[in-house]
Amino acid sequence: MFRIGTCLAAVLLVSGTLHMASAQTASPAAPAATSTTAKPTKIKPTMEKLKSMRAQWKANKPKLKACRREVKAKGLTGDDRWFYIADCMEKT
Repeated sequence: MFRIGTCLAAVLLVSGTLHMASAQTASPAAPAATSTTAKPTKIKPTMEKLKSMRAQWKANKPKLKACRREVKAKGLTGDDRWFYIADCMEKT
């Protein structure tokens, strides 16, 4: 009889702590779900910004060609490539 009472008390204790733990984990998830829009930064340019930059660069093809040669010589890839070309195209 003593074992049954002890086991019952242990089960109630564990279920009570699990219920409290699950209630605590549900609360912080709600504020995180509200911020679904990300703000574009210089670290990660958006596709729209890259397309508009490229359209402007095509207007000055000789300069773009020279900047691309510099990028290839330096071995830049990914975002570094785009930022270098943007800086190169802004120079006079």
